[in-house]
Amino acid sequence: MHPLIEGVILGLTLAIFFGFGPALFALIQTSIHRGFWSGFLLAIGVFLSDLVVVGLCFFGAIQIITKPENHLAFGLISGGILIIFGIVTYSHKIHVDENNNTIKIKTPHPITYILKGFFLNIANPFIWIFWMGVVVAMTANYGAEIKPLVFFFSATLLTVLGTDLLKCFGSFKIKKFLTPQIMTLINRVAGIGLAIFGLFLIFRVIFDF
Repeated sequence: MHPLIEGVILGLTLAIFFGFGPALFALIQTSIHRGFWSGFLLAIGVFLSDLVVVGLCFFGAIQIITKPENHLAFGLISGGILIIFGIVTYSHKIHVDENNNTIKIKTPHPITYILKGFFLNIANPFIWIFWMGVVVAMTANYGAEIKPLVFFFSATLLTVLGTDLLKCFGSFKIKKFLTPQIMTLINRVAGIGLAIFGLFLIFRVIFDF
């Protein structure tokens, strides 16, 4: 099978069966509250973080993260980042006028969304473990051939990005059916979800350590 096809299949598998993580909560919440463009920028940040992790796996920097003596610190920092994002998301208020219509407030700088997507995704240890496994498997499969590896990972990452953009677009389209009260509820659910992921990571590394 051609590496491009294999990459697309892996990307779809990742998006459908393993895409229910902190980034998904952020993508949906941001697209609904801030619009498709903001969700798009967040998805770009997630894409860039995946690209960085894959590159680090190839260069062997993943060993720094997975060393037992660094595992606890990395897990605590990652969990703390997710909890902070969760608290900020939960606390975000929806402003309405006297007719209960949403008031548009100043939009953060575009780079803010890219950085949020980048750090939100790269702080998830499961992302590192997943890409490390894929890099090892594909390197063993293709050996020292660079071209098929580039095809494979390009197809995988772009497929994941494409599915993330579809999630953003779908979330943005349903915004017109949502009341400010429902949007506030979505913020709180997303915030709680992110915080739970963070707490889970912290308890996991402490227990394993």
